[in-house]
Amino acid sequence: MAPANRPLRVFVVAAEPSGDMVGAELIRALRAASPGVEIAGVGREAMAAEGVATDIDLSALSVLGLFDGLRVWRQVHERSDACARAAAAFNADQVVLIDSWGFMLRVAWKVREACPGARIVKYIGPQAFATRPGRAKTLARAVDNLLAIHPFDPEYFEPYGLPTIVVGNPALERDLTGDGAGFRRQHAITDDARVILVLFGSRKAEVERLFDDFAATAEALAKDRPDLRLVTVVAPSVAESVRNRLASRDTLSGMIVVGPEERLDAFAAADAALACSGTVTLELSRMGVPSVVGYRLGPVAWAIAWNFMLKAPYVSLVNLAAGRELLPERLQTRAVPEHLVPEMARLIDDAQHRSTVSKALVETTKLMAGNGEGASVNAARALIELGPK
Repeated sequence: MAPANRPLRVFVVAAEPSGDMVGAELIRALRAASPGVEIAGVGREAMAAEGVATDIDLSALSVLGLFDGLRVWRQVHERSDACARAAAAFNADQVVLIDSWGFMLRVAWKVREACPGARIVKYIGPQAFATRPGRAKTLARAVDNLLAIHPFDPEYFEPYGLPTIVVGNPALERDLTGDGAGFRRQHAITDDARVILVLFGSRKAEVERLFDDFAATAEALAKDRPDLRLVTVVAPSVAESVRNRLASRDTLSGMIVVGPEERLDAFAAADAALACSGTVTLELSRMGVPSVVGYRLGPVAWAIAWNFMLKAPYVSLVNLAAGRELLPERLQTRAVPEHLVPEMARLIDDAQHRSTVSKALVETTKLMAGNGEGASVNAARALIELGPK
């Protein structure tokens, strides 16, 4: 237990780019709610911009699942141990672990050994409603509290004795204002041109598995549509890989490639998107950009997921919330041009359909956001109220 005469010390760990953003938002909210709070942690660029920098590199750990994780197993072990030692050196009262189920589970185990007096809090739990319910039991044994983003999460975790506080989804509170007109001017895109986003993913394994089929889909769409402008937004972790792959395809030499700094402007300029499944599809939906969602796992991992893990009818949260497929999902063997091109063509060529879907996406995400001050504020308040262990 922390001495009563010193501020709360919170150690935040985020491995993924999306988790890093959540971590940065949480850090800002914590400082606003309790100016004296002391914060350290392990993250990436967004957390570093908030003054929480580290020399522990987690970028190589952006993997998809068990079989991808085996390739970096030694790094997982070393980095989780390093995170736990850093938390202990900081004398943390709380260790907040964001997203990244497999890695953060190991960090929790290590933290329990390195600083047993710290309260371990998982922020964003595994999707027990969609995959293996057994993960709820495993998490309950590893951490002290869960800050959940779905209103139905408590029913999955609390039966195993894990106190769960629903704080809301961070992706639904962000300011997603972008300058679409400015983006078009900057990249010489005429007002009457149709802009299509092609988003290959933010993880190396996602790019490796989706690039060829997404690229072939983009080529097929652009072939008979001279007014079509293709845009991709690349995360720093995969920028070099995407640029190199695009350079090898002459037919995509005109694709506009931008980084995170133009991300929201590109989204605001877009008419439709072909996107790797993830948080980005929720953000696009909030902005009213209709999308076709693709995803692919390794064959063995997919066989296990399909037969034993996948419980929900959809992988996209917007579809789950709507109870219907607002975002066409083309997964695994269906994430190929044969299935992607027709769905994208309908969005591109049928303006009425595109408008109808856009309105439905905006309305659905508004309902998902609900009331309150936002996930980051709610999460910060919950941590302050929980205090030391």
